[in-house]
Amino acid sequence: MKKRLAIVTSHPIQYNAPLFEWLSGRKKIDIRVFYTWGTSVLTNKFDPGFGKVIEWDIPLLQGYSFEFLENIAEDKGSHHFNGIINPSIITTITNYRPDVLLVYGWSFKSHLSVMRHFKNKIPVLFRGDSTMLDKSSFLQSLKRMFFLKWVYRHIDLALYTGKSNYQYFRKAGIMPRQLVFGPHAIDNKRFACESDDCRIAAREIRSKLGIQPGEPVFLFAGKIEPKKDPELLLAAFTEALFPLPVHLLMVGNGVLEVTLKTLYSKHANIHFLDFQNQLHMPSVYEAADVFVLPSRGPGETWGLSVNEAMANGLPVIVSDKCGCAIDLAENGVNGYIFSAGNKNELMQCLIKLAVDRKRTALMGINSFHKIQPYSLENLGLAIEGIVTGIHEQ
Repeated sequence: MKKRLAIVTSHPIQYNAPLFEWLSGRKKIDIRVFYTWGTSVLTNKFDPGFGKVIEWDIPLLQGYSFEFLENIAEDKGSHHFNGIINPSIITTITNYRPDVLLVYGWSFKSHLSVMRHFKNKIPVLFRGDSTMLDKSSFLQSLKRMFFLKWVYRHIDLALYTGKSNYQYFRKAGIMPRQLVFGPHAIDNKRFACESDDCRIAAREIRSKLGIQPGEPVFLFAGKIEPKKDPELLLAAFTEALFPLPVHLLMVGNGVLEVTLKTLYSKHANIHFLDFQNQLHMPSVYEAADVFVLPSRGPGETWGLSVNEAMANGLPVIVSDKCGCAIDLAENGVNGYIFSAGNKNELMQCLIKLAVDRKRTALMGINSFHKIQPYSLENLGLAIEGIVTGIHEQ
């Protein structure tokens, strides 16, 4: 008889749905996903980060079993602890009779209560991507550590996304034997842009923006918000002394959008595009030569846009505040890591990758190969191994 896995997560996410479909399609284990935000998440699709309604153009509820739980919170959502309150969650999960429980994130009332209830009843597996990269005072850090050690007493195993996340879990009191590598991953194959249609669309993007063949393009794609520090990138780009025509493509929307467009949209080689949905993003990456994520935080726990860019074969420039930096970016091999907020360092990285085109192309190939182990399949196999008892606990 197949083992049963109950998955508790707040709402359908474009990165997780393909994993759930893959796990279900393998038929090695039975899974059911319990969405705790409630069905209101299906109708209220305004994303405050992008500042607009976002409706993903890939299926998020296809190919796996799921259930939306009633959420009685007054202010529903994942932005605060009391935004997810599900009176029936423990009974509903108990009735499913799972062999293992996987919880995504503890910082919601229902999620924490589920972890506490099922601890010592069935194995509790946890998934989160927090790091210790953001600075805080000694007293704040001490209080946080005491609290986190209490929280993580209620789990048996944690899937860590990378090295910074591993260090976070260790500082929070989780032992090495409790940590299983489950890479932060996207659908690498989809972002590789292998079809003719995808490549034609990429050429059309460049053509419409007036970018000539052979002219380097740096790309930023994400929320135009302070955490990601797009203004630093724009300032570094405009001040860099490039010896050839170079372009910067800024893709996304957000709270800084109007300000930055006012300051920089008149620059002939800076191009702003609105949020692009999932099916179009591979063409956007294909239209670029280098991807840049200049985040300063707080809260840039990973940066999955870096995975997407690398799957497309792009070199990457990332700040040291990005959780993925230590795992995915290797200086001089597939890109560069610079000190967050340091405009001069970022400027030098931009110039290096704009000038040496052969080396930049080689770095892109290295990126493509480096990201392959960070796959949905490897994450799924890690989960399967735990549920079926292959992983030694």
